Amino acid sequence: MNAKTLDDNTIGIWYGIVAYSLWGILPLYWKLLITVPPLQILAHRIIWSFIFMIVIVAGTRGGKALTAVFADKRRLLYMFLCGFVISVNWFTYIYAVNTNHVIEASMGYFINPLVVVLLGVTVLKEKLSRWQLVALILAAIGVLIITTQYGRVPWIAIFLASTFAAYGLIKKMAKVDPVTGLTLETFIVMPIALLYLLSLEVQGSGAMGTAPLSIQLILAGAGIVTATPLILFARGVEKTTFSMMGFLQYIAPTLTLLLGIFVFKEYFSTIHLISFCFIWAALIIFTLANVGLLKEPRQVLLDKH
Repeated sequence: MNAKTLDDNTIGIWYGIVAYSLWGILPLYWKLLITVPPLQILAHRIIWSFIFMIVIVAGTRGGKALTAVFADKRRLLYMFLCGFVISVNWFTYIYAVNTNHVIEASMGYFINPLVVVLLGVTVLKEKLSRWQLVALILAAIGVLIITTQYGRVPWIAIFLASTFAAYGLIKKMAKVDPVTGLTLETFIVMPIALLYLLSLEVQGSGAMGTAPLSIQLILAGAGIVTATPLILFARGVEKTTFSMMGFLQYIAPTLTLLLGIFVFKEYFSTIHLISFCFIWAALIIFTLANVGLLKEPRQVLLDKH
C-alpha cells in the first residue's frame, strides 16, 4: 500500500513537472506566430481549444459533468465570467510574448500566488498571517523597483497576475473540474472568436486565407498546446498533494524568465535582478509559511477588524 502511494505520488510529481514545463516554454510556440496579430491568435486559440476539448470530453465520457453545470445557473454564470477573464489573460500573454515583454510576463506569474492571497483576504475575508504579509510587502517593493527602472508601472505583469488570480478565484467558487471548465469557458467565448475570424476572412486579412500552411497548422495546434498542460496538471493534482503542486508552479515562470534572457535576448539589468530577488524572497517566505515551516505565536495578523 505504501509502495503504491509512493508510486502515485512520484507519478503525480512528474505530471506536474511536465505540465509546468510546457507552460514555461509556451512563449516559444507563440513566437512562431509573430507575423499574426495577437487578437487573431487569441481567436484561433479559443476555437481550436474548444474543438480539442470536445474531443477529450467525448473520449472520456464527460458529458454528464457538462450537463450538470448547464443545469446549475450559479455555476454557469461563473463559467461565463471565467471564459471572459481567461480570454483577457491569454491575449495579454500572447501580446507580451510577441512584443518582446517575456521577462515582464514571467514576473506576472511569479507574483500571481501573492495576488491570490491578496484576493483571498479582500474578497473571501481569509486571514493573513504575519509571514504572508511580509511576503506581500517584499513583492510590492520588487514591483516598485522595476517601476522605477521602467519609468512606468509594469502593467503586463500586474495584469497577468491579477487576471489569472481572478480566474482562479472564480474557478474556486464554481467548483468545476479543469476539463469541464476549459470546455465551457472556450464554448462561451467561441461564438465571438468565430465571428471575428470570419469577418477577417471575408475582408481577406485572416491568417487561414493568406498565411503559409505552416502558420495555419501552428494556429490549429493552439488547442493542443493549451489543453495538454492543463490535463497533465489535473492528473498531477489527483495523484500528489496540492502543496507539492504549489512548489512546482514556479517552474513555469522560471523557464519563461530564462527564455526571455537567454533565447529572446531581452534587456535584463542589475535593477531587474534586484527586483526579482525581492519577489523571489517573497515567494520563499510565502511558500515556507504555507507549508508550516515558518511559525509564529500569533497565527492571525490581519482580519476583518
